[in-house]
Amino acid sequence: MPGWFKKAWYGLASFLSFSSFVLIIVALAVPHWLSGKILCQTGVDLVNATDSELVNFIGDIYYGLFRGCKVRQCGLGGRQSRFTIFPHLVKELNAGLHVTVLLLLLLALALALVSMGFAILNMIQVPCRAINGPGGICLWNVLAGGVVALAIMSFMAAVKFHSLTERIANFQEKLFQFVVVEEQYDESFWICVASATAHAANLVVVAISQIPLPEIKTKIEEATVTAEDILY
Repeated sequence: MPGWFKKAWYGLASFLSFSSFVLIIVALAVPHWLSGKILCQTGVDLVNATDSELVNFIGDIYYGLFRGCKVRQCGLGGRQSRFTIFPHLVKELNAGLHVTVLLLLLLALALALVSMGFAILNMIQVPCRAINGPGGICLWNVLAGGVVALAIMSFMAAVKFHSLTERIANFQEKLFQFVVVEEQYDESFWICVASATAHAANLVVVAISQIPLPEIKTKIEEATVTAEDILY
């Protein structure tokens, strides 16, 4: 059985892995990976709007991996519309890259559970095989954190190199053309970053758990026998 010191740190490691699992689920469910401002370029060109009037043609957009919402401002007030990525909008995007992000996050969910299981195993008993010990915990956390990081970078690539926001903003728009004037990563994106950070923190936790505690030695006083004691 592992000592209380290791049990405590392995318990923290299992908690961090489970937290990562929950964070990924939240990131998948909440449609706030990216938010931004979109300019109705068609409306601006029609009325030849000045710089001070551009604010009347700037709407909002936010979206996640499955759905989102946009507010069009084309000079006649805001019009809100909701959309879903699947099954039609994904055809207008880089479908392979978008599906890759989803598959990586699903894989990360499984790896987070495996790393949690390994931490619980080490908390309960000392494994016979080295791969099931602290090295195994580190391995699964590296894999899980790396997969989440790949998903994050794939999403960033879709935004920066494949004009993801602009494609979504102009989906099924026949009369108006929208231009992205501002975009920023939103809460779901940063939740995913926190998930990867949790796995990185687990590596530190496992390393700390391997620090040997100093043994408390009790000093035994040696009895001295004198000649007088022998006489008695």
